[in-house]
Amino acid sequence: MPDQNCLSATPRRTPWNKGKLVGAKPPLRPKHVWSIRTRLLVDGRTRDLALFNLAIDSKLRGCDVVALKVEDVAPNGYAVDRATVRQKKTGRPVKFELTDQTRQAVDDYLNAASKSLGEFLFTGRRANGQCMTTRQYARLLSEWVASIGLDPKLFGTHSLRRTKATLIYRRTGNLRAVQLLLGHTKIESTVRYLGIEVDDALSIAEQVEV
Repeated sequence: MPDQNCLSATPRRTPWNKGKLVGAKPPLRPKHVWSIRTRLLVDGRTRDLALFNLAIDSKLRGCDVVALKVEDVAPNGYAVDRATVRQKKTGRPVKFELTDQTRQAVDDYLNAASKSLGEFLFTGRRANGQCMTTRQYARLLSEWVASIGLDPKLFGTHSLRRTKATLIYRRTGNLRAVQLLLGHTKIESTVRYLGIEVDDALSIAEQVEV
């Protein structure tokens, strides 16, 4: 029979999610996006502004955002209108647009940081030329969110990926377009990702007359 003392002495592993809010992270609202942009601009955080804007426009996963290289968005020394990158998770290429304000932010950052082709766009703290880690990216996001009075525990890097995709869906109802922009292979993945419910679908249907 097992020794009861031995059993009781076995330390219990603390759950990884103890005290943390888990589940899908919500997208930022447009007013939050503008507030963060304004704060980063006023504070002169050129790199962070370029990173934030690119994350919103690209709709990429965090691991793909930090892995961006200069030539991915500025092959000729300045930011392009549209870019294509290969996703790490799926291995499939995905295209995204760069708005005027994002291109300006990227150009300002490239000039300030003297970035060259072949280099990672956003490097880490160590001076070894490696890209920023997803953990560092997540910490920066927490700082940005907290700076405008939001609870950083409620948001994650996926919040930035969701932000523009959710806004596009709400304004157009075009699920297929959002699927392509997110690089999802299955439409069902996009439905789950956006958290679309039956009421959402009915609301869109009510706006269409035959």
